[in-house]
Amino acid sequence: MKNKSILYIGLVAALSFSSACTKLDENAYDELLTDDFYNNKTEVLSAVLRPYTHAGAWVTPSGQDGHWRAAELSGDQLAWPTKGRHGEDGGKWKRLHYHTWTVDESNLNNAWSLMYWGMGLCNDPIQNIEKREVASMGITEQEKVEYLAELKLLRAFHYLKLMDMYGNIPVVTKVGEPAQPETLPRQEVFNFIEKEIKENIDAAPKLSRAMMGRMTQAGAYAMLVELYLNAEVWTGTPRWDDCIAAADKLITSQAGGQNGAMKLDANIKDQFKPNNDLSNEVIFSLVTDYKLANTQPSWPSEFYHFKQQEIYGGGRNGNDGIVVIPGVYTTFEDADLRKSDWLLIGPMVKFSDGVTPVLASEEYNGQQLTFVDNIRKNKSGSTVSNMSEGEENSGVRFNKYKLGNQVAGPKGIPEPNLSYNSNDWNIYRLTWVYFAKAEALMRKNGGTANAEAVSLINDTKKRAYTAEDWALKAYTPASLTMEELLAERGREFIFEGFRRSDLIRFGKFTTASWWDHQPTNASRELYPIPQRQIDLNNKLVQNPGY
Repeated sequence: MKNKSILYIGLVAALSFSSACTKLDENAYDELLTDDFYNNKTEVLSAVLRPYTHAGAWVTPSGQDGHWRAAELSGDQLAWPTKGRHGEDGGKWKRLHYHTWTVDESNLNNAWSLMYWGMGLCNDPIQNIEKREVASMGITEQEKVEYLAELKLLRAFHYLKLMDMYGNIPVVTKVGEPAQPETLPRQEVFNFIEKEIKENIDAAPKLSRAMMGRMTQAGAYAMLVELYLNAEVWTGTPRWDDCIAAADKLITSQAGGQNGAMKLDANIKDQFKPNNDLSNEVIFSLVTDYKLANTQPSWPSEFYHFKQQEIYGGGRNGNDGIVVIPGVYTTFEDADLRKSDWLLIGPMVKFSDGVTPVLASEEYNGQQLTFVDNIRKNKSGSTVSNMSEGEENSGVRFNKYKLGNQVAGPKGIPEPNLSYNSNDWNIYRLTWVYFAKAEALMRKNGGTANAEAVSLINDTKKRAYTAEDWALKAYTPASLTMEELLAERGREFIFEGFRRSDLIRFGKFTTASWWDHQPTNASRELYPIPQRQIDLNNKLVQNPGY
């Protein structure tokens, strides 16, 4: 059973002074909140936790237009094609896929607004806690120091992801001041984020069970890893040694762990199952607990078919939206356990008996639902494959995170899962840090793997094979090329929100072809500053090429 109650203390109070994450047309920098709060520890903690509940809207596949969609649906692994009468949605998924977005995209404006709103949800408690005496808030001096460090690190996380998407952005550290902030060059934003992390990392708590799902020293070091891994793209100056140093802090478990010492999980399932709060390798996650707090993951709406609940024995369906791009499935070897465990393909049967077909409801109404590794109108015999030609069963499906089952399986096995519908969404996990360090080592070495880089990747990949198969699958310095590292990153981190930045770092985002996507202009490595935001603030400067 999970023990996440610390994250929900005062949540009702937090929500009472902040409206739902839907008002996206107002000035993004002057949201907030209230000065008549922070009168006791419960109120303080609810304000500290409020940005986390909001972050689920933009950093996860939440059903809203945030960073995750922009990071994954513009890449070479995932897409939301039109499937019959569903999924056209004004063409916005096609424009993401083909890199033909414009300055007027509502989804890019929504992402900007959601992230800046989240930043404001950090700024408000920072200002209020800083100016108050601890006695008036019912907290200790140590708690005040730790809350402020946590919030400043979480604010830096918002700016890191904003900088990733838009590059040159305004930095605001006080609510509404200035009301119309100026655009800063990406280098200055980078410097601000780095300074903010370094100044607060030691004051923040280490990761522990009590700090699960919150920003800690471990999350801060992971941010530094991401910052330095992408520094050459983001600033023009590589920072490989700094990336390695930050990664080592996590690999050697110097920043704590949510279940004792931080280490790789022994298999490919523990990080994603319903009780993945027991994982040893999760660094920073957004937590849910269906029983304790009536919170649940948002991603089923993005990935699940209209009748998905029959497949896994649960109670939730989805919009039959995001699928794996044709051909990605075959990049996984048949012996790779991730292929069979993380991806869903073929004829679907009901979880309850393992035999009865799940019946389709659209083009194949009344026939067995069968997911296929193509996107085309197979029913009519068409061979045309593009973002407009899908059917309800088009595309291999997401199965990486599993909600668990509410009903028993065949002959009562498995029994209903006691942690059903309570998966935490991992933002950073230790496997990703291993890959980052290996990449930094290889780039320092002219793109060639040394023994340490090979060992780091093999330590993670071997979990995806049986002991018998692994003997023939381990990398060597000759086989772990940069091209292969990118491919293996794709297999390991599919669905996790890193693919766009990976492709940019490896020089593929605007130069490579995949499925029906053709190379685009280099300016597409940055999203445009939303025109709606420029209309509200004439001090913003549009990115080059728009």
